[in-house]
Amino acid sequence: MVLQSFKNCLWRSCVLRTPKACFWSTASGGLIIQSVSNEVYQNLAVEDWIHDHVDLEKQQILFLWRNSPAVVIGRHQNPWQECNLRLLRQKNIKLARRRSGGGTVYHDLGNVNLTFFTTRKKYERMGNLKLVVKALKALRPQLDVHVTDRYDVLLNKQYKISGTAAKLGRTTAYHHCTLLCNADKFVLSSVLKSPYKGLKSNATPSVPASVKNLFEEDASLTSEIILDAIAKEYAVQHQIDHHITLINPADETLLPGISNKTKELQTWEWVYGKTPKFSVSTCLNMPYEDSVLDVKVNMDVKHGRIEACNIDLPEQWLPPGLYSELVKSLIGSKFCPNEITMLVTTLLKVCPQDNELHSRWSLLCENMIRLM
Repeated sequence: MVLQSFKNCLWRSCVLRTPKACFWSTASGGLIIQSVSNEVYQNLAVEDWIHDHVDLEKQQILFLWRNSPAVVIGRHQNPWQECNLRLLRQKNIKLARRRSGGGTVYHDLGNVNLTFFTTRKKYERMGNLKLVVKALKALRPQLDVHVTDRYDVLLNKQYKISGTAAKLGRTTAYHHCTLLCNADKFVLSSVLKSPYKGLKSNATPSVPASVKNLFEEDASLTSEIILDAIAKEYAVQHQIDHHITLINPADETLLPGISNKTKELQTWEWVYGKTPKFSVSTCLNMPYEDSVLDVKVNMDVKHGRIEACNIDLPEQWLPPGLYSELVKSLIGSKFCPNEITMLVTTLLKVCPQDNELHSRWSLLCENMIRLM
């Protein structure tokens, strides 16, 4: 990878004074940048910042980035429908919602991310993907890779190695895609499998596909080599120098206001609260004493909060007052295990001091929390 060290230093000195006017207008025609961060929220914030601040009439931009383990859902998707949230929490894998549409993808350091910024008039998703294929072919002519009509990149005509999505603004646009180089496929398949039953939603569903890493086809195809090849092909097609400029997504002097964008992308209100309205209709099979109780649960969830709730319990299994207090407390609460855990713990304190009643209460609450 050829880095523009000396010129970067000159640019950096200018950036400290006038970041927008200097850095983002220094190179005419095209600019290739790469993030030094592996933090998913920071890198998604860079996309937002460029889309909102850079004059793409003057130059097009290719943004290269990689993330530590994360699941990224489309703007109009339902995380409970798309992935195993409990497993994400156990493995400390982050969940992010991007501003573009499309399906859910898994990111780790074996996954390369590319974002092509243009004006809306020059937006061309197929052209970008053909550029990626051409770069791969330049590295390994024997690779069987091609772009489908659905804008997927397939390996050996059957394995998906790239997912794609876009955000089209009034005058600007960006198209981003993933590229599986050496991602952990076991984790990928595990976390992108929702265990939730009885969930009904109008959110955009992902389309499952068989995947394969380029590394499995050729062990010499590392993420670094592939990134450099794509940057080189981009430079050739845009008739610019093959230079990759490193940027720090946390640098407020370079990207004024970036920290606020990053923080917004991490909020519960954005990641979960933007989920389209959905309903849950399921049956809790709760082992109790020598039998199994079938408890039907129906809930409506809007903006990530419980809007309506009904729990069909056996008669006299809980005192009517306690049951009513539980349902009343659930309505308006986040559809979230942490919040519900705190809620039921608080209610338990006002529960009569009865061991059997406490046991029933705990059993019901444990199963309710598993729904989330």
